[in-house]
Amino acid sequence: MRKSVHSEEYQLVLAKLIAMRKEAGLTQRALAKRLDREYSFVWRIEKGERRLDVVEFYWVCQALEKNAKTVYKELVSAIESMSGRAPSKKTRKRPRS
Repeated sequence: MRKSVHSEEYQLVLAKLIAMRKEAGLTQRALAKRLDREYSFVWRIEKGERRLDVVEFYWVCQALEKNAKTVYKELVSAIESMSGRAPSKKTRKRPRS
């Protein structure tokens, strides 16, 4: 199995994070400051040198004032489109009254 940081899917995640940061009008340094981290933390993530875990993903979304669930759903949809699969349309069962 190949490393996910080198995959097209992970590059899509990075592109989304970079776009969100720029949309927020923040530099890498400003985002790092909001995260209370060193500048290199953000730089290495954006360059694909450091993998972002799910908790860090949540923190970054919060620092960018984005809803992590919404961003995640957008990413899943985009990744599924890349792989030629239609997004799953599972329906939730309603509880019986």
